[in-house]
Amino acid sequence: MSPSKLAAAKAEKARLRDLKKQQLDELERVRREQNDKVAKEGNKSSKYKMLLAETEVFAHFLAGSKAHAASQKKGKKARKETIDEDEEDKEMVENEDHFHGTRLTVQPSCIKFGTMRQYQIEGLNWMIKLFDQGINGILADEMGLGKTLQTISLLGYLHEYRGITGPHLVVVPKSTLGNWMNEFKRWCPVLRVFKFHGNQEAREEQKRDSMRPGGFDVCVTSYEMVIKEKSALKKFHWRYIVIDEAHRLKNEKSRLAVTLRMLSCNNRMLITGTPLQNNLHELWALLNFLLPEVFAVAGDFDDFFANVEDEDGGSVDVVQQLHKVLRPFLLRRLKAEVEKSLPPKKETILKIGMSDLQKQIYKRILQKDIDVVNSGSDRARLLNMVMQLRKCCNHPYLFEGAEPGPPFMTGEHLVTTSGKLILLDKLLPKLQQRGSRVLIFSQMTRLLDVLEDYLMYRGYQYCRIDGNTDGQIREDSIEEYNRPGTEKFVFLLSTRAGGLGINLATADTVILYDSDWNPQMDLQAMDRAHRIGQKKEVSVFRFCTDNSVEEKVIEKAYKKLALDALVIQQGRLQQNAKSVNKDDLANMVRYGAENIFDSTAVTDLTAEDVDAIIAKGEEATKQLNEKMSGFTDKALKFSMNADASLYEFEEQEAKEEAKKLPEGIDVKAIISSNWIDPPKRERKKNYSENQYYKDQMNQGGRPSGKSGPRIARLQQMNDFQFFQVKKIQAFYDKDVKRKTYEWEKKQNRPRTTGADGEEVEEPDDPNAPPALTPEEQEEYNKLLAEGFTDWNRRDFQLFCKACELHGRKNLDAIALDMEGKTLSEVKEYAKVFWERCTEISDWKRIEGNIKKGELKIQRQEDMLKAVKKKLSLYKNPWRELKVVYGPNKVKSYTEEEDRFLLCSITEVGFGNWEELKAQIRQHWQFRFDWFIKSRTPKELGRRVETLINLIEKEAEVNDEKASKKQKTTN
Repeated sequence: MSPSKLAAAKAEKARLRDLKKQQLDELERVRREQNDKVAKEGNKSSKYKMLLAETEVFAHFLAGSKAHAASQKKGKKARKETIDEDEEDKEMVENEDHFHGTRLTVQPSCIKFGTMRQYQIEGLNWMIKLFDQGINGILADEMGLGKTLQTISLLGYLHEYRGITGPHLVVVPKSTLGNWMNEFKRWCPVLRVFKFHGNQEAREEQKRDSMRPGGFDVCVTSYEMVIKEKSALKKFHWRYIVIDEAHRLKNEKSRLAVTLRMLSCNNRMLITGTPLQNNLHELWALLNFLLPEVFAVAGDFDDFFANVEDEDGGSVDVVQQLHKVLRPFLLRRLKAEVEKSLPPKKETILKIGMSDLQKQIYKRILQKDIDVVNSGSDRARLLNMVMQLRKCCNHPYLFEGAEPGPPFMTGEHLVTTSGKLILLDKLLPKLQQRGSRVLIFSQMTRLLDVLEDYLMYRGYQYCRIDGNTDGQIREDSIEEYNRPGTEKFVFLLSTRAGGLGINLATADTVILYDSDWNPQMDLQAMDRAHRIGQKKEVSVFRFCTDNSVEEKVIEKAYKKLALDALVIQQGRLQQNAKSVNKDDLANMVRYGAENIFDSTAVTDLTAEDVDAIIAKGEEATKQLNEKMSGFTDKALKFSMNADASLYEFEEQEAKEEAKKLPEGIDVKAIISSNWIDPPKRERKKNYSENQYYKDQMNQGGRPSGKSGPRIARLQQMNDFQFFQVKKIQAFYDKDVKRKTYEWEKKQNRPRTTGADGEEVEEPDDPNAPPALTPEEQEEYNKLLAEGFTDWNRRDFQLFCKACELHGRKNLDAIALDMEGKTLSEVKEYAKVFWERCTEISDWKRIEGNIKKGELKIQRQEDMLKAVKKKLSLYKNPWRELKVVYGPNKVKSYTEEEDRFLLCSITEVGFGNWEELKAQIRQHWQFRFDWFIKSRTPKELGRRVETLINLIEKEAEVNDEKASKKQKTTN
C-alpha cells in the first residue's frame, strides 16, 4: 500500500473509532433519560418512545447532525443562554470542519464492466453514508435490482478512495459462490478476491496460499464454511461482513447466526430481497445482528408494537411505528419504482384437466382414506394425501407401477397420460417459434426426470439444475445457457435449488409446472428471468390442474402474498401460522372432487385450444388479482380457511331428496360418506406412508390382461462407458417394434386352421416393421459387448482423479489408485478414454482439472531437477551445500537444517512431507533440535518450496551472468 493510502486508512480508522464512541455516549445519555420517563409513566407507549429515541440517535448521525448531539449534551442551561456573533461564527467553522460525508454522482472509476444505473448509485451513496457514520444496514431492494453490484461497488469505493483494502468477508449461499466470484472479476478487477470453499484438503491449501494477512482483499465463502472454519475466520478482524440472502439469520439461535456473531468486524451489511416476511421475532433477529446495543431483548421488541397508544390515547399505526424504527437502517426499492426500463412481467394461470389415468389414480387416493377426507381429523395423513394428489396432478408416472412396461419405452404415452404435459407439449413449439427461451420450475426432482425424458424424446436442447447438482456443473450449465448463440432452449430447475442467485435473463418465459407452498419461492423463481438485463416482456405461465387440490394451493399462495405485501410495504406484521392447519388441508382435498369424475378427460389439444386456455387463464388471473386487491381491509379478520361447507351440489334432485329425510338426520354426513362409493378395506395398525401409497397404486392400477410383450429393458448406458448409443438405440427400437407387432398380431387376429386342423399363421402386413437381420443381430450383440459395463461412476471418477494426481501417461500409478481394476483393464479403458473423451458431457471441466494436475506434476519435476543440479555442484552436498538466501533470510531454520531438507527430498521425492518428517525424527543430528522436530509436514513442505525458489533464482542470475560473459567474449 502506498504511503498516502496508508495514512488515509489510519485516519479513517481513527475517525470511525471516535465516531463509535460518540454514538455510544449519545445512546447511553438518551437511554438514561428515557428510563427515567418509563419509570414515571410505566406504560407501553413510553417503552416505544424509548426505542424510537434510541433509533433517532442513528438517524441524527446519518443526517450529519453533530451539532444536535453537542447541543443535547450542554443541557438546559446552555439552551437558555444567548450566544454572541463570535461564538456563532466559531460554531459554524467547527461545523464546516466536521466530516460531511461523500455523495457520488457517477460510479467509482474502479467499476469497469458496465454503467451503473442511477438508483444503484443512490444505493451506493446510502451505504457510503452508513459507513461514514459507522452504522450497519439492510439492503433490501426487490430481487433483480442489482444488490450484488451495489455491494461490490461499495467495497471498490472503500479500496479506491478511502484506502481500505480489507479484509472483507462476503458470506453467500453455496449455489451463488460462482456468480459472486464472476461479478467481482467483471465489475471490480482491482479487488483481490478468493473463494474459500472445498473439501478439507482444498481448504487447507487455500488457508496456506491465499488466506494470509495482507494477501487478499475479499474472502467469499458459504454459510457451511463459516460454521466449519470459524477458527480460521476468527483470526481476522474484518472491515466489512456482508451476508447475502440474510433471511437465513431469522433464527438467532442457529449455528450460522451464533458463529457470525463471534467474528470481529467494523461493519455489517445484510442483503435480502424478501425482508420482514413472517413475524416480529424474525425481524428482531436481523436488527439484533446489526445493532445488538439497541435491539437487545426480543420480548421487549414484541411489546413495543403491541397495543401502542399515542399521547392522546389513540392507537398508533403499526406502519408508522415500523417506518420510524427502520428508517435509519433499511433501504428497499421496488422494480416498479426505480427500473422504468425493465420490461413488465405478466403472470397467467393456465388450467387444464386430467387424463383418464390421472382421474383413476386421483379417485383411488381419495377412496383409500375416505374417513380422513370426510372427518378432516388427522393432519399428518391429510398432508400426505395432499402430497400424493399433487403428484397425481403433475404426472401419474411419479407413482411406482403406473408406467407401462417392461419394456419401459419413451413414447407418446409419456405425454398423453398427463394433462399438464399435453399442455406443455403444445405450448413449447409456439414459444420456440416466436423466439422465446424457457425456464421450467418444479418442486419435485423426480418430475424433472420425467420432463428430461420428454425433452429428449421431442429433441429439445436443455440444461438442468436441482439440489443434487454439483457446484461446478451448476456454473457450467448457467454459463452454457447464457452463452450467445447457444442451442439450449429449455432450462429445468427445481424451485428451491434454482431460485436463488442465478441470472437467467436470456430467457423470457417462465413455466411454473407446480406451485410452491411458499409463494416467495415462486417469486424468486420468476426473478431469475425478470431482472436487470432483460430485454423482452417476461411471460409467466403457472400450470394448474382444474378442479383439483392445486387450485386451493394457488389461492392460498396468493393470499399469503397479499399479507406479505402488507408486511413489506405497509409495515403490518401478522403473526402468520408457519404451517398449514388441518382445516385448510381437508378443504384442499375435498375441493372439486365431485367435478373431477364428471369432467371430460384431456387427450389432446389443438393450437386453438391452447390459445383459448391462455385467454381464459388471463381472465381468471385478472379476477384473482382483483379479489386480492380488496383483501387489505379484511386482513385483521383474515382466516385462510375457506367455506366450512364440505360440498356444494347443484343437482336439484339431491336437494329435493334431502328435504324428504326425517329430522335429526345429518344430510351432509350421508352425502359425504357415499360421494365416492368407498370400497371395503382393512386399516393397517402401523401406518407407513410409502408402503401405504405403493399398496394403493398396486390395487387395480393396471388393466386386466397382459399389457405387452416381455422384452428386456435396454441397459443404462452412461457416456463414460463409451457405448455407441445411437446405433444401439436404433437396433433396440427396431427390435421392440417388431416384437410388439408380433405380440399384437397374436393377441388381436382371429385364429384360422387348415384342413389338417393345425393353426395357420397369418401372413405379415405389408407395412409391418421388419425384424433384425442376422447380420444386424450380430452387430447389435457386438455393440452391447463393446461398452465398459463393469465401470461404474465411482470407477470413472477415481480414474479421472488418478489422472490429475499422476498424469495421463503414468498408468502404473493410476492402476494402483483404482480399486478392483487390474493394470490391463486400466490400460484398455485409458486407450478408449483418450480416443473418445470428447463424448463425455462434462469433458471440458475434466480436461481442465487433468491439465492443471499435469502442470503441477511438471512443476514438481522441474523443482526436483533444480535441486539435483544444485547438489551436483558439490562433492559432499550434505556438508558443503550453500544456499544464497538474499537479504530476507528467515532466522528460524539453520543452514544445517536447510541442507538436510534439500538433500533428503532427492531420496524421498517431492511432496512426500510425512516421510521427510519421519527422516528428521530418526536422524541423529536432530535428536536435540526441538524446532525442526516439531515442524508439521506442511510447514516442512513450505520451507522446501522456499529453498527451491531461492535455488532457481540463483540459477537464473548465474545463467544471465554466463550469457553476458559469452556475448562479451564473442
